[in-house]
Amino acid sequence: MVLDRNHCFVAVNRAYEKVVMRDRAELIGRNLFDLFPNDGESGQRLRDSLNRVIETGEADTLAYIPYDIPRPPEKGGGMEQRYWTAVHTPVSGKSGSDRYVMQNTVDVTDIVRLRQAASLPFRRGETQLLERAREAEEQHKALMSESAEFRRLFQLAPGFFAVLTGPDHVFTFANEAYMRLVGERHLIGKTVREAMPEVSEQGIMDLLDDVYSTGKQYQAEARRVMIRDPDSGDLHETFLDFSYDAIRDTKGNITGVFVQGSDRSEDVKRQHRQRLLLAELNHRVKNTLASVQSIVSQTLRSAADPATARKDIGSRLAALSKAHNLLSAQEWTSTDLGEIIGQEVSVFDPQRISLDGPRFTLSPKASISLAMLVHELSTNAVKYGALSSDSGNVAVQWREEPEGMLKLTWREAGGPPAAHPAGKGFGTRLIESIVSGEFGGTFEPSFCEQGFSCIVTLEADVLRGAKVRI
Repeated sequence: MVLDRNHCFVAVNRAYEKVVMRDRAELIGRNLFDLFPNDGESGQRLRDSLNRVIETGEADTLAYIPYDIPRPPEKGGGMEQRYWTAVHTPVSGKSGSDRYVMQNTVDVTDIVRLRQAASLPFRRGETQLLERAREAEEQHKALMSESAEFRRLFQLAPGFFAVLTGPDHVFTFANEAYMRLVGERHLIGKTVREAMPEVSEQGIMDLLDDVYSTGKQYQAEARRVMIRDPDSGDLHETFLDFSYDAIRDTKGNITGVFVQGSDRSEDVKRQHRQRLLLAELNHRVKNTLASVQSIVSQTLRSAADPATARKDIGSRLAALSKAHNLLSAQEWTSTDLGEIIGQEVSVFDPQRISLDGPRFTLSPKASISLAMLVHELSTNAVKYGALSSDSGNVAVQWREEPEGMLKLTWREAGGPPAAHPAGKGFGTRLIESIVSGEFGGTFEPSFCEQGFSCIVTLEADVLRGAKVRI
C-alpha cells in the first residue's frame, strides 16, 4: 500500500485488502492509525519508520513487528494478533516536493507461531507440533509460489531491473529487458566490472560504490551510456533513465543495489532529429526567401514593363514551388534529376520534348538550383527558341562521365535560328550563377541556324551532396 505524509492511504492492492480484511473503499483517504490504532511500542515503531522515510527519503525496514488488527463485525469483531515484516520505500510525487511511502508488507504470523510452538514443552503433544509444522510448510509453499509469480512479472516488465549484491556489485538477478539491453551476455554471479567492463570507464562504478556506501539514491534521465555488443564488439550509444537504490537487510545494513530504468534511446534520437529538422527548415526558409528576393529584384531590373515583370516573376516562383513540392514528397531527402526536368517541361506537348538519361539522385540544394536552371532554358525556348513555333522540339540528355562529371545537354531543333544576344539577360545570368557560382561547373551555350543548344557540366558528387564545394 501507499501512504501520504499524513499517513493516509493513497493506494492498496488486493493482497493488502485481503490480509487486513478491509476493502479499498474502507481504506483510501483514511488514516492508517485511525483504522489500525496501536498505542504501544509497535505503533510507535511503525510511526517512527514512516516518518523517517518521509523526512530522509531513504528506505527503512521493520522485521517481525507484532501489530494487532481489528476484525470487521462480519468476521466476529475483536482484535487479531498478527506479526509483520514491512519494507518502507520513498516515492516522489508529481511535483517532486511531495513524498509518499510505499509499504511492502509480509504477514509472518505463521512463522512466529511455528517458533512459539517449537518452544512449548513436549507434553503439549507431538501431534500439535507436527500440525503446526505442516501448516508452516504449506505457508512456505504458498510464499514460494507467490515469489515465483513475482519474479515472472519482473521478468516480463517493460522496464529493466537488476539486483547487485555486495560491495563488488555481483549480479544476482536481471530481468529480460535488462538482458536485451546488454546483449544477452552472461551476468548472474559476475561483478559489473567483469560482465560489463565498458561501463567502468564511464563512471558507472563510482555511482554504484557511492550508493552502496552512503545509501543515497541516484537518479539519471536520458544519460548517455555506451554498451558493447558481445557478438560484434562494437559500442552502441544508448540513452537511459535509471535509478540506483540501496538494498538493506532487516537490521538496516546495506547489502546491495537495486537497479531499475528504461531505455530512452529512440526518444532521445527522435528529439535530436527533430531539432536538426527544425534547424534545417529554418536554414531552408532563409535560403528560399533569399532566392525569392533575388528573383524579384533581378526580374524587375531587366523586365521591359510591369506586366512582363509580373509574368516572369510568377513563372519563376512557380518553378521554385514545384521543386519544393517534389522535395516535400521525399521528406526533403533527395530527388531524381529526371523527375526535376520532367516536372519543369510537363506543361509542353510531350511529343515535342524528349528526355534521355539514367536515374541520378540530387541533394535538396541541387534539386532547387537545377529546377531553376531548366525553367530558364524552357522559358527561353518558349520566348525565342524551338517552342516558340509549332514544329520545334527539345531534346534533353544527361550522362555521368567516367571522370565523375555530370554532363547535361539541351538541344533545340525545328524552330527559328538562334542569334547570339547583344547582352546577358537575367535568365542567362541566373544559369551562370547556378552552374559556376554554386557548383563550380561550366556552361557552354551555342547559337546556330538549327537552334539554341548548351552543354552544362557539373561535378556529380557535389550534386548528390556527397561532397561540399569549397
